[in-house]
Amino acid sequence: MNALVIAALLLVLLTLSYQIGWSRSRRLASGGTERLHSRPIYHGVLAALFALLPAIIVLGLWALFSETVTRSFILAQLPPETAQLTQVQVQAVINRVQAIANGFGVVGEPAPEELAAAQAFETFQLVSFLAVIGAAAALGAGGLFFAQRRIGLRLRARTEVEIAVRIGLIACSTVAVLTTLGIVLSLLADALRFFSFINPLDFFFGTTWNPRFQSSGTGSAGEYGLLPLLWGTVMISLIAMLVAVPIGLMSAIYLSQYAPPNVRNVVKPIIEVLAGIPTIVYGFFALVTVGPFFAGLGNMIGVDIRATSALTAGVVMGIMIIPFISSLSDDIIAQVPRTMRDGSLGLGATQSETIRKVLLPAALPGVVGAILLAVSRAIGETMIVVLAAGNSPVLRFNPAEPTSTVTVSIVNQLTGDADFTSPQSLVAFALGLTLFVMTLLLNVLALYIVRKFREQYE
Repeated sequence: MNALVIAALLLVLLTLSYQIGWSRSRRLASGGTERLHSRPIYHGVLAALFALLPAIIVLGLWALFSETVTRSFILAQLPPETAQLTQVQVQAVINRVQAIANGFGVVGEPAPEELAAAQAFETFQLVSFLAVIGAAAALGAGGLFFAQRRIGLRLRARTEVEIAVRIGLIACSTVAVLTTLGIVLSLLADALRFFSFINPLDFFFGTTWNPRFQSSGTGSAGEYGLLPLLWGTVMISLIAMLVAVPIGLMSAIYLSQYAPPNVRNVVKPIIEVLAGIPTIVYGFFALVTVGPFFAGLGNMIGVDIRATSALTAGVVMGIMIIPFISSLSDDIIAQVPRTMRDGSLGLGATQSETIRKVLLPAALPGVVGAILLAVSRAIGETMIVVLAAGNSPVLRFNPAEPTSTVTVSIVNQLTGDADFTSPQSLVAFALGLTLFVMTLLLNVLALYIVRKFREQYE
């Protein structure tokens, strides 16, 4: 209900302020011979910005600090000894009071002080919400009044709107950069805590993965060799690429060079549907269909192939990545200048020779960039390998046997009641940081190659 009231307030401010700014600008334009500096639409947008931004700032500040204010208010209504409880117990008491105030059931009979605090909190909720809505509406109306007073024939409304849009774009970019930086710093902090328990050389060059206490009372933290997980990740990704690259590239060549328009309009969306299937569905498909199929095929030819293995996970992951490579390669091949293909055909080359000797070499940097992006997608995949790889963190080179990957081990270490002061849980952050660096380097390399390709053929 509160969200609907806030949305209605913002919608009214947006509609009213835009209409007032636009109408005032139109009246100025029709009332004299001097032309407006900016079109009426910019005056309307500028008025809407002056009305919406103050209201959004007030609502944002309340959303940011409301939990702290609410907690302090509830604690002030409870007996003083409540503050002496542990943090978990205090939070439980606050949750009970909020549940009683909102009409939800609680375990046991509420104490009189809880009922009194809930009644006071209910009143506080209503008063604070009305105060925040009133402040937002008042500031929005003030911003609208100020904006409509500024509207004139020479007001550079378009310039101010473009500056506001530029600031908004910079803010969005900054949020993305700061989010990435925050992820890296959080991973790095806990990874350094992990390396205070385990030698980094043992982690990066160890060949045994056994993140458990070897014997009680010895203080042993287990063995955390990364190489089995790293090799499992690389092996599954290689199998996936061996499946996805030929099929994806050949389908892109067919759709862009050979397929009639009506066939392309049907086949291309069908291929891209694969990209919209959830990865858990692929994992289930690998577990119940592809794995038993490979196991039965191995029995027929006398080869031991496990149903859950690197082969099963790699093949299904390759099927998932096919539309990724196909779509990107199709777009890249289409960007090659048509004059290069026409020149080759005009010199007497066949269509297949033109594709092999002109189009593919010209599109090779972009195709390589698409493949590298697909590799980073494969390295970070989780659900397929959780269900289909077998979760066996042993350094082995046979793809028909079970294996494990970095992402599977992160899931295992953070599943259940995790103690984030022990190396058994902190190792997940070291694994996450390693995976982040791997995918980051692949993405940077792919973007560099694609950028070089675009600069060459724009």
